[in-house]
Amino acid sequence: MIDGLKPYAEYKDSGLPWLGSLPAHWDIRRTKLLLREVDARSTTGKEQLLRVSQYTGVTRRRALDGTDAPDTRAASLVGYKRVSASDLVINIMLAWNGSLGASAYDGIVSPAYGVYRFKPGALPKYFHEMLRLPLYKGRTKTVSTGVVESRLRLYSDDLGRIEALLPPPDEQAAIVRFLAHANRRIDGFIRAKRKLIALLNEQKQAIIHRAVTRGLDPDVSLTETGTPWLGAIPAHWKVSRVKNEFQCLNNRRMPLSATQREGMSPNYDYYGASGAIDKVQSYIFDDDLLLIAEDGANLVLRNLPLAIIARGKFWVNNHAHILKPRAGNIEYMAAWMECLNYMPWITGAAQPKLTKDRLMSIAMAVAPRKEQDAIMAHVTSETEPLRAMIARTRREIALIQEYRTRLTTDIVTGKLDVRAAAASLPEIVDTAVDEAAVDEATDELELEDIE
Repeated sequence: MIDGLKPYAEYKDSGLPWLGSLPAHWDIRRTKLLLREVDARSTTGKEQLLRVSQYTGVTRRRALDGTDAPDTRAASLVGYKRVSASDLVINIMLAWNGSLGASAYDGIVSPAYGVYRFKPGALPKYFHEMLRLPLYKGRTKTVSTGVVESRLRLYSDDLGRIEALLPPPDEQAAIVRFLAHANRRIDGFIRAKRKLIALLNEQKQAIIHRAVTRGLDPDVSLTETGTPWLGAIPAHWKVSRVKNEFQCLNNRRMPLSATQREGMSPNYDYYGASGAIDKVQSYIFDDDLLLIAEDGANLVLRNLPLAIIARGKFWVNNHAHILKPRAGNIEYMAAWMECLNYMPWITGAAQPKLTKDRLMSIAMAVAPRKEQDAIMAHVTSETEPLRAMIARTRREIALIQEYRTRLTTDIVTGKLDVRAAAASLPEIVDTAVDEAAVDEATDELELEDIE
């Protein structure tokens, strides 16, 4: 992909320690000279609702069922800011982590976002790549207003102070063209690897599901439970309920705001609905416990585990139910709970929720304790090769993503000259972001959700 790429013939000092040198014929301009803020408001609230994240830039905000209905808890979208394709959209609260980008769509965004239009000579897609570089995330954090990271804001005057690289327009276009080609190849690699992971996970889950719902004896006598989600189970197993198999410790959980967590010594895991989301300096549990998501899109999408075993010392917020097995093997119980389809017990559309009462009422099939231990020993042995292959494939994805970041940085900042290489590339019809291929595990933090 980078065979034949070489540095430019001549460089000059940018005069900025954080930026270093740049090609001799490139300029530097403050972004206030390249952008103008726009503030047109929706009068109907019917336009496409957009979202901004550090992972995907600007994408369409869809309902959980995949329809065009807006995914929002706002009562009305009237007064939301209108966005035109190619406008720069910035999540003011999260710009420091790269939550900004040039939009590929017309639409509307939260009134708390910043919307800017590029002036002639500034190619939106080039500056989309530039402003999302780690180098520029650091610069954005430096100029933002605020004391602690969780309270930083990038206002218009802050944005205008950022020094932007300005190659000639034809070179901006060449850089965008080459990166589009490189990203298509990298995205294809990542999609193939994610499909492999999905297949491996399906195979792993099939092994687990068969073991925890039927046991290890293929000739075991079965009995009908009369419960749709249980079906037939081994005759010597018992039908119980979650409330009978677990002690619920929800009364001990305690949420901490981002401000409260800011500056804490990172000693102990801080758990939310889908796993550890932060580190804090203290703990409220010292045990092996099972956490079940209480709310969030993952209850419906199932992109991340819903049943998580937390061990040792940790803290849990109010988005996860906390269960302690009364007598069962916690690994077996977690596996059984992960296999369950929770849709019949979930309430809410915009914000799915699994209440404590509904969770504790669920009927479950329970094997004798010794059999639980044997089942989990079998599952561990049978799935170990699959887990190893999944881990190895995830490392390959991480490495190619690191490569993408390094390649993009070197090209956008002029460390490599892609003019000749871009000119030789075949014509490709430009397309918008493939939102279906976006990493399903990257849940971004939306401004309206924070407030």
